[in-house]
Amino acid sequence: MPKEAAASWTIPMSRFSTGGKMNWLDSAISFISPKLGAKRAAWRNYADELRSYDAGNYGRLNAGWRATNNSAEVTDRMSRETVRARARDLERNSDIMNSLILSYKRNVVGHGYQIQAATTNSSLNKQLEELWKQWCKPRNCDVTGTQSMNDILRMIVRRKKVDGGILVLKRYTKDGMIPFKLQTLEVDELDNMQTGPNEKGNRVVGGIEYNRYNRPVGYWIRQYQIDGYTIAEPVYIPAKDMIFIFEKRRPSQIREMSDMACTVPRVRDTNEFMTAVSVKERIAACLSVFIKKQLPPVGVGRAGSNSGNAGQKDYDGKTLTPGMIKELNAGDEVQVVNPTGQATDAASFTKLHQRLIGAGQGLSYEATSRDMSETNYASARQGAIEDELTYAEEEERIMTALDEIYETFVISCVLAGLVQIKDFWTKKDKYLKHEWIKQPKKWIDPLKESSATKTAMQTGQKTFKQIAAESGRDWRRQVDDMAEVLEYGRKKGIDLEGVIFNAKSKEKDPEKEDTAGQEPTSSEGGGDTTAGGSEAAKE
Repeated sequence: MPKEAAASWTIPMSRFSTGGKMNWLDSAISFISPKLGAKRAAWRNYADELRSYDAGNYGRLNAGWRATNNSAEVTDRMSRETVRARARDLERNSDIMNSLILSYKRNVVGHGYQIQAATTNSSLNKQLEELWKQWCKPRNCDVTGTQSMNDILRMIVRRKKVDGGILVLKRYTKDGMIPFKLQTLEVDELDNMQTGPNEKGNRVVGGIEYNRYNRPVGYWIRQYQIDGYTIAEPVYIPAKDMIFIFEKRRPSQIREMSDMACTVPRVRDTNEFMTAVSVKERIAACLSVFIKKQLPPVGVGRAGSNSGNAGQKDYDGKTLTPGMIKELNAGDEVQVVNPTGQATDAASFTKLHQRLIGAGQGLSYEATSRDMSETNYASARQGAIEDELTYAEEEERIMTALDEIYETFVISCVLAGLVQIKDFWTKKDKYLKHEWIKQPKKWIDPLKESSATKTAMQTGQKTFKQIAAESGRDWRRQVDDMAEVLEYGRKKGIDLEGVIFNAKSKEKDPEKEDTAGQEPTSSEGGGDTTAGGSEAAKE
């Protein structure tokens, strides 16, 4: 075989490279013929150098990088519990971790979401909105009676960030405003040991029962006593009664993985570093001295144990006081304890790590650290815009869950007789239409923001409806409020139109009032009534 042909045949075999380590075949060949074994190793190294991607070779720099390709569930299953436990540990003990979590909770939920019913009946819309507001109180929406709807949403964001997901169970109870409440469950309550499906042909993986299309049809929930101990038999919950909130990153993923998985090591390293720096600084702040003695404190032998130190001073229990003058024993020397070496610049190190921690979660350094010392209006605005894009993804996920909750709420109101709709069951989609309005965020520069909003509305880039929604208001209600204020001002003899809309007051012209209802007179030229004249008049 020609050398060229041999080379072309040998190089593709490099895909079986073991990263510089000999397999059993190489070892056997090298044992029998060291020359041939060395030749095989040389050709393999050459083939590795010809790889198109640096990330794909097993050279010196990537020799310790071992990665495998498995399905999402196989990859996540081995680490899910450990990652969740470590993320929860940091949630309990790390200020950096909580700073990131609170940033999400504060921006994604804030003061909550306002419902805006979108049926064609305005009175029905108002009724549904008032009923929803009343139902969102703890005694009505939470099966435990301890959390309002906003509290539940905040916990959803927190558990989604730390645990990777959360379960929201729709409970149909007899007490309360309507026979419908919510119960939140942790992902730990999914019974991983359950293998037998509720329906033949299904499969149970990770406590979730799937059909042949990998669609969840039910959830096997562990039953815990209030003290935390488990009851043996799990309970099967149909998928229609369960809302599983988690982020699916791969098509083969069926269970949650903590959002903090890639950030947990960095947070822990930063905490450990700050602890070490804190301990070092505490030690350095303590002024301690050692007494170095040139002579032994006692005499030689047993006989001198009492007489050898006669007349010598004892330093036990002595402390340093400001301005003190102390005489030492002859030959004694004072040495001050001063830890050598300087700590790494803790501020720069921490800033760098916080930037990386925030970047790993799609947030800016300013959003996670609350440090605005290096920003101006432009950079703060740009950072806020990028952060809003990250928060928007979580908001969309929250609103998707709220959509299902609201639809069940409306159906429960109809069943309870709180809302009378004759054709509800035949035109259900018509009466379930709604929109969510999130509470607005504070402006960085109110003057610039309001000026930009005014320009956007005047140029047609935004409508008043959009602007009202961005402000967390119902545009209809806002128009009604403005009309009410203007009408009240007119009754009191105050022109509020100029104050609110910056418009000049228009005085009434008697001559214009007299001709207000009359037809307009013909234009110059004797009143042209032709088609052309009519078109000109229209123009």
